[in-house]
Amino acid sequence: MTAKVRIGIIGTGGIARAHVAAYRKLPFVEIVAVADVIAGKAKEFAEREGLTEAAAYDSHTELLAAELDGVSICTPNVSHHRTTVDSLRAGKQVLLEKPMSVTLEEAIEMVQTAKETGSMLTIGFQPRYDPNMKRLQDIVQSGRLGNVYYVETGGGRRRGMPGGTFISKALAGAGAMADIGCYSLDMALNTLGYPRPVSVSAFTSNHFGTNPQYHPEASRFEVEDFGVAMVRFENELVLQFKISWAMHMDSLGSTLFLGTDAGLKVTPAGSGPWSGVWDGAVGSMTLFHDDFGGHTSTAVPLIGHSLNLFDEKVRDFAEAVRDGRPAPIPGEQILIQQAIIDGVLRSSELRREVGIELP
Repeated sequence: MTAKVRIGIIGTGGIARAHVAAYRKLPFVEIVAVADVIAGKAKEFAEREGLTEAAAYDSHTELLAAELDGVSICTPNVSHHRTTVDSLRAGKQVLLEKPMSVTLEEAIEMVQTAKETGSMLTIGFQPRYDPNMKRLQDIVQSGRLGNVYYVETGGGRRRGMPGGTFISKALAGAGAMADIGCYSLDMALNTLGYPRPVSVSAFTSNHFGTNPQYHPEASRFEVEDFGVAMVRFENELVLQFKISWAMHMDSLGSTLFLGTDAGLKVTPAGSGPWSGVWDGAVGSMTLFHDDFGGHTSTAVPLIGHSLNLFDEKVRDFAEAVRDGRPAPIPGEQILIQQAIIDGVLRSSELRREVGIELP
C-alpha cells in the first residue's frame, strides 16, 4: 500500500477549517499536524475538528520539524512570507492561501526560495478550477478576439467589508486590493497568459471603512476599501482594474476583453451584497463580433458542473505532492500580480504613475 501524503496545517482560523474539510475527502491524505502562534489554539482546533491523530504545536517551526510532505499555510497575510520561506527551506511542499504576501520584496524571496530548494510553492486561487475559466482562457488564447488591446476587470460589493486582521495594515498589508482584487487580477492575467506589467497609475480610498456608520471597527480601519488602476504591459496592452468592498452602487460592471476582431464580456456568478467579485464562478460569457455585414453577439454556452472549487484546489495540490508534479498555480505567476498591487499602493500614495520592475 502506498504511504499517505502527510499534511500539516499552519494557522487555525476560519479558512483552515475549509482545508481540513477538503483534505478529509481525499483517501490518500492524512493530516498529521497543526500549528498556531496563539498558545493552545492549535490543540483546541485539532480537538474541535476531530483530528485525534494530529500533533498540535504553538509555532510553525516546531511543526516543520515533523515528518511532513506538505503544508497548507492559512495564517494572516503578514505571516505568509516567513512561514512560506521556512516551510520551503524545511523541504515541505506549500499550498499558500491568497494573497501571496504583504510586499513585493517578500514575494520575490518566496519565489527565489522555491527555486533554490526545489520545493513546490502553489497559491490558492480556487476560481481557476471552474471549467468555464478554462473555456474563457481557451477563447482568448485561440486568437478568436484578434489582438487583445484592452481589458477591464474587478468587481465590487455594495456592502462586504470584513474586519479583524483584514483591516490592519500591519497584518494584511492592503485591503480590498489584496483580499478580493487578487482574484480579479488572476482571472484576467491567467486568461492572458500573465503578461509583464511595466507601469501603473492608481487611486485608492477608504471612505466607508473609516466611517462608523458603515463599519463597526471604523476606528481601527487602516486599509483601502476601494481602488482603481490603469496598468500598462509590455505588449501594448492596458488593463483597467477596479475593486470595492463597499459602495453606493449595485455593480462595477463586467469583465471585458476588447480585441481587434471580437470582444468578450464575462460576468461573475452569485447574487447579494457580498457577490459581484471574482472569488467564485463564471455567471455568463458573451462574444461580440461582426458577421453578415452587421453587429452580432453570441452567448457562449457555460459548462455545467457540480465541482466544489475550493475542494478542487486542495485536491490538485495534494495530487501534485503525491505525484511529484509542478505547482498547479506557481508563485512565479502570482508574483506578477503582487507587483501590480504593490504598484497600485505606491501610485496611490505618490499620486502619480509609477514603474513596475520585476526580476
